[in-house]
Amino acid sequence: MEKPISKLLKHERLRIKVDLRKIGLILLQIVFIVALSRIADFAVEALRLPVPGSILGIVLLFALLKLKVVKLSWIDLGAQWLLAEMLLFFVPSTVGIVNYESLIRSSGLSLAAIIVSSTVAVMLCAGYAAQLLSRNQARGEREG
Repeated sequence: MEKPISKLLKHERLRIKVDLRKIGLILLQIVFIVALSRIADFAVEALRLPVPGSILGIVLLFALLKLKVVKLSWIDLGAQWLLAEMLLFFVPSTVGIVNYESLIRSSGLSLAAIIVSSTVAVMLCAGYAAQLLSRNQARGEREG
């Protein structure tokens, strides 16, 4: 009876070891993404560029990925985790709006309309882009 229990414990220790490695890899990838963002922020300030550092960071990451300087596997798990937890990053700004009660009373309806319309616009653009990519991918598979 001891053999199955020892096998189970060995399997459990291996699973925990793999989980810790995955967590470490995710943390390392997040640190890389944040470091790239900080570098972009510094570049925007130093060069006095008229764009936000976050936009420059995204463009820089895109260029590094396209030029194959950075492999997707180097940031994939960290980026997936950040996207999955994105709502968590909006909580402080959502809670912070409570401090602007007068703005909400005077312009709340306009702000709500802007939020809804911009959300719809983003959804439409994302859907259109996904359709274009899907068509191009299907066309490439048929030709290739």
